[in-house]
Amino acid sequence: MNNRYYGRLIFELSKSGRTSYSLPANEFKSNSLDKLPSALVRKSKTILPEVDELTVVRHYTNMSNNNFGVDTGFYPLGSCTMKYNPKINDEISALPQFTALHPLQPAYTVQGALEVYYNVQQSLAEIAGMSEFTLNPYAGAHGELTGLMTIKTYHERRGDTKRTKIIVPNSAHGTNPASAAVCGFEIVEVKSTADGTVDVADLKPLLNDEIAGMMMTNPNTLGIFEKEIPEIAALVHACGGLMYYDGANLNPMLGVCRPGDMGFDVMHINLHKTFSTPHGGGGPGSGPVGVRKGLEQYLPVPHVKKDADGHFFVDFGNNALGSISQFFGNFAVVLRAYAYLLTLGKENIKMVGPLSVLNANYVKEQLKSHYLLPIQGLCKHEFVFDGLLDKSTGVTTLDVAKRLLDYGFHAPTIYFPLLFHEAMMIEPTENESKDTLDEFIATLKTVAEEAISDPDMVKSAPHSTPVRRLDDVKAVKEPHFTFKDYLQ
Repeated sequence: MNNRYYGRLIFELSKSGRTSYSLPANEFKSNSLDKLPSALVRKSKTILPEVDELTVVRHYTNMSNNNFGVDTGFYPLGSCTMKYNPKINDEISALPQFTALHPLQPAYTVQGALEVYYNVQQSLAEIAGMSEFTLNPYAGAHGELTGLMTIKTYHERRGDTKRTKIIVPNSAHGTNPASAAVCGFEIVEVKSTADGTVDVADLKPLLNDEIAGMMMTNPNTLGIFEKEIPEIAALVHACGGLMYYDGANLNPMLGVCRPGDMGFDVMHINLHKTFSTPHGGGGPGSGPVGVRKGLEQYLPVPHVKKDADGHFFVDFGNNALGSISQFFGNFAVVLRAYAYLLTLGKENIKMVGPLSVLNANYVKEQLKSHYLLPIQGLCKHEFVFDGLLDKSTGVTTLDVAKRLLDYGFHAPTIYFPLLFHEAMMIEPTENESKDTLDEFIATLKTVAEEAISDPDMVKSAPHSTPVRRLDDVKAVKEPHFTFKDYLQ
């Protein structure tokens, strides 16, 4: 591309003395800097680019054109449910009647906002088969931590303080053991069977009176439904533990089954996955936590309730685990989720799960002649290949992912889960049309054929992106946070 702004830093476009604006001379006798504490006054000049306004606009406009998102193309990230976010959701969340609210306003002045909170709490409880939800957590991992804190609070309030261990499958999302560790639990790993599900025989010896609970995702990270959930839940409950449901993979369950009915006691839901708000780039997010009947009192505060006079905040008393976030969670994401729920309605939300499962199985069956499918049979919303079927060329999953970029597709999740050496996880979601899926399938087949006919070309991909293969290790070990670092 012949464009002076393409692939360049804003500092590289800087010219000494060039400015985008000018301020009038100070008409006041006193220097405003005199009013600032000396400790807050900068002693040296700020290193900033010197550019005109048009250069700034063109630079960042060109940069934005390099961004990839659901609005620009297919985003098949496994375990991330990068589904389309309807524009009406954004329009509603941007209404000034919502954005101009202040979290410290009295409850009687924000009845509409509290009604949204309350209705979303009730809707999620019905969808998940739980008794009550809190919307306070800001993200999925934050929801995991909150759910584990709820479990810990439940045991502590009963004086059962020796329950310090959480069981986590070896196929779990990485946030599961991380969240449990942050919460102060010791991690106990349970193995998987050949079909990727929890090994019940390996689980049984791990159960004792030190187990606080067990974390599971269903369907699991491989996209396989855990058929032994009733037995697993019965075993964990029999030893006094609670079952935790990681809601990252709730999408295929919508309209089909509910975690609460499976025997789970505590769970989180990723509103920014299952209920449409995009979460690329680390945010925004929301990770509501739900509990079965009997555990409501341990949820964090404050909580929204309703009576004949309207909506109001309540505190669960001394049993509650306390506050886990400033104010009441990420309201804008809750609004988007509410709009999404109302748009689908109870009739159409039942189609989300079946359609996501249909799309995933369609892609899987079309590609298993070119890519190694380690676990045969029906998957749910996602599936995992173990690299190319023909491994003689030396082309890796990373090479395939990089080559996909040349064809305009975002790469799927790679090298996760860790159960397979060349893992490539694909999740099409229910939003994508057959036309898009067919094009994606054809492209992956082309890449597989290129790996045989011209492996060096695939290994050196991408060829059409602003930057080629970056040294990820060097970026971590030698990060450049400022332009000054970059120059050095």
